[in-house]
Amino acid sequence: MISNEETQKKKHKAIETFISTFGGSYHAQTKGDIDYKISKDGELIAYMEVAIRNKTIATAYPLIVPAARIVKLADKRLNPVLMWACDDGIIYARLKDVEAQIKWGSILPHLDLAEHGELMCYYAKQKHFKYIKYS
Repeated sequence: MISNEETQKKKHKAIETFISTFGGSYHAQTKGDIDYKISKDGELIAYMEVAIRNKTIATAYPLIVPAARIVKLADKRLNPVLMWACDDGIIYARLKDVEAQIKWGSILPHLDLAEHGELMCYYAKQKHFKYIKYS
């Protein structure tokens, strides 16, 4: 299991990669909210949730996110974008463009699901996912 500090470093690297590719700026949200607001030319253009996937892009599927995080992101309405920070780059897509299977599970599969499980969204590889490798 990775520490909160490592998680934040991975999220920071992912959002920096995204912003350096497309321009604009980002603002971290408060704990418990969506991860980032994305702005361009001073105007809010999107919200982004960043999930950690401790695998390479090639081996990352299925992509996993707690369903509660997806609902929170979708509730923002303004261009919700979902991103996974992988070991070698990022995978991202607009939430409205991808489909997930929802089932009881855990990000940490070795835990007892009866005690530690929650509704999870499992994303198979899809045409709307985009990829950026870290340089």
